[in-house]
Amino acid sequence: MKVIVLGGYAESLINFRGHLLAKMVKNGHEVIACAHGENIEVASFLKKIGVTYYDIKIERAGVNLIKDICTLWQLYSFYKKTNPEIVLNYTIKPVIYGSLAAYMVGVSNIFSIITGLGYVFMGETLKHRTIRLFVTNMYRLALRVNKAVFFQNHDDLTFFTDSNLVSPHKQVLINGSGVDLDYFGKAGITEQPIFLLIARLLKDKGIMEYVAAARILKKRHPLSIFQLLGPFDSNPNMISKFQIQQWQDEGVIEYLGETKDVRPYIAAANIYVLPSYREGTPRSVLEAMAMGRPIITTNAPGCRETVIDRENGFLVPVKDVDALVCAMEQLIMQPNLIEKMGRRSREIAEDKYDVHKVNTVILRTMGLLEEIC
Repeated sequence: MKVIVLGGYAESLINFRGHLLAKMVKNGHEVIACAHGENIEVASFLKKIGVTYYDIKIERAGVNLIKDICTLWQLYSFYKKTNPEIVLNYTIKPVIYGSLAAYMVGVSNIFSIITGLGYVFMGETLKHRTIRLFVTNMYRLALRVNKAVFFQNHDDLTFFTDSNLVSPHKQVLINGSGVDLDYFGKAGITEQPIFLLIARLLKDKGIMEYVAAARILKKRHPLSIFQLLGPFDSNPNMISKFQIQQWQDEGVIEYLGETKDVRPYIAAANIYVLPSYREGTPRSVLEAMAMGRPIITTNAPGCRETVIDRENGFLVPVKDVDALVCAMEQLIMQPNLIEKMGRRSREIAEDKYDVHKVNTVILRTMGLLEEIC
């Protein structure tokens, strides 16, 4: 079958869907991957696994009706030309406009993955509420034409059910995007307390709280290190380069920039922290779990699924700096917990988040599971 997979930005096709795309090809299907960005490296990588890449102009942040209508028209024209039999979308705009465009050209097998609700569903300003109303109604329209909708956590599934956005018989719960347990192998533990947060530099990732906790702990435990890794973003909720530089000058954090391979940084640290306000399922947490790291994260949608409190880490309330400090300090004061909790993280990753297990559910639901001998 001819399958089109549509995502929000080019790199995600490798980082989050690479194994899924490769498995589709291995099963004998013609696969086309689309996202925003003329990315030569992504196109080259996908070509090697038998996937054709196309750049589709999708504005990831904000609502601009003219640009969004242009995106819808571009997708409609592209689908009409390529004539796919199956379309799989993920992230907000691809789900909405990818689903509608596919339906307009007569595709009957449309599937979507809800990877999280995004900052629009967190704020309470008039602008947030207005955009949220628009996005909610567009979701309702788009998901109506989907054959099945994948959710990465119970909270998002419940929200979409309670908001009457998708019929219960279309809902499929999966354990995030999964993690490659061979690629992210278990790493040894260092003696010095080194905390690491990996994320796009957005406030709703809990970075402000992480820095505030680091500032307190640095005074109590001067040898502790607090690292931050991740790219800057165009999202309205972004953290500026100036702010990052201020924190570095203050000596509170070490900003490590961005990277295409997080493994050396996870291996060099021994405690992973993500005080996010809400996620689908945080991929960075799964990677840290696979590498045997204790996790400190929030009791928030998407995050709470990854941690059994006091077994493989700690769950803290959202935006609670004092609770975050307490959890982080426990691992400084009781270093024996680091290896014990890290070992449990790896066990949970093996049992629940193996990328091959997650992809099996997706492929079976889409009717693409059968192996070609």
